[in-house]
Amino acid sequence: MNKNLKNTFGTLLIMTLLFTSCSKNNDDVDIIIRATAEDFSNLKQEALNNQTQNFQFNAEDGTISLTSEKGVQINLNGSCLTLNGNSITGTVDLEFIELFDKGHMLTTNKPTMGTLPNGDKALLISGGEFFVNATQNGESLDISCSIQLAIPSNLTGGIDNDMLLWKGRIDENDNLAWDQVRDNATGQGGVFAEGNQYYAFLGDFGWSNVDRFYNDPRPKTTILVNVPEGYNNTNCSVFLSYDGENTGLANLDTYDSNTGLFSEHYGQIPIGLECHVIFVTEDANDWKYAIKAATITENGIITFTNDDTSTVTEAQLTTIINDLP
Repeated sequence: MNKNLKNTFGTLLIMTLLFTSCSKNNDDVDIIIRATAEDFSNLKQEALNNQTQNFQFNAEDGTISLTSEKGVQINLNGSCLTLNGNSITGTVDLEFIELFDKGHMLTTNKPTMGTLPNGDKALLISGGEFFVNATQNGESLDISCSIQLAIPSNLTGGIDNDMLLWKGRIDENDNLAWDQVRDNATGQGGVFAEGNQYYAFLGDFGWSNVDRFYNDPRPKTTILVNVPEGYNNTNCSVFLSYDGENTGLANLDTYDSNTGLFSEHYGQIPIGLECHVIFVTEDANDWKYAIKAATITENGIITFTNDDTSTVTEAQLTTIINDLP
C-alpha cells in the first residue's frame, strides 16, 4: 500500500471517529426547557379564565337572580352596590367562578386548605368554591348587604350538615388558604342546608367556600417531596389527592431552597393514608405533570424525576386528576 493511500485511509478513519463521537454526544444531550415563573403563572390564570362566567344586570333592578352553568343561583340587591361609598346606577358586570372537583381546583390553583385555630392548615372537603365580583366600567364595586348562593348539593355528593362557610385568602406567593367565617346577628357569613341545597350568605365579594375539615383519627405526620431538578415554588406546584375524596385537594405550600424539597410542615397528614402525590408545571403552554401513588409513612420523602413526567392539555389533566381514586 503506497504512502498516499495510507494517509487517505487514516484521514477518513479520524473523520469517521470524530463524526461518530459528535453524533453520540448530541444524541445523549437531553435539553430540558423549564418553565419560568411567568409561564407557570400565566398557565394557571388561563385555567381560571376558562372557568369564569360573565353576567350583566342593571343596578336599578333591585334584587336580581342569576343562574350559573352548574345551576347555582346567585341572588343580590343592586341597590346595595356602591363605588367609593356612593350608590350607583346603570349596567353592572358580574364575574362568577364555581369549582366543584379537584381537577379544576388544581389547574386554577385553588386547593382546599383550611386554617386551623393555631394557624396551621389542613385539608377541607368542599361543597363548592366560588368567586363573585362586580365591576362597573372596569372599577370594582362594594356591596353593603349579603349575597346569597343557593348551591345544589348533588354536585358534591349530597347534603353534609357539618359544612361551614369559609373566606378565601391569597398570599404573596399566590397560595390560597381558607379562613372560617363566623356567623353574626344579621345572618351574613353563614351556611345552612335545606332540601337538596346549601344556602350560603356572603358578606362581600371575593372567594368563598362551603367546607368542612377532613376527619381522620389516625396519627399525623409531615411529608417531603423532591421535584425534578430546576423546579421550585415559583415554577411548579405539588398537590395531594386523598383517595376516596373527590371534592378536596391539599397542597404543599412550603419550599426549602437549601434542600430543594416541598414540605407539608404542619404535620396534618394521616399515617397510612392512601393518596396520590401530583407534580405540575408548564411546558410550551401545556401542563407537564407526574403522579405517584403513595401510602403515607412517618416523615416520608417522595421523589419525582423528569422521566416521570408527561405533557397534556388542561382538559386532559383535569380529567386525569378527576379520575384518580
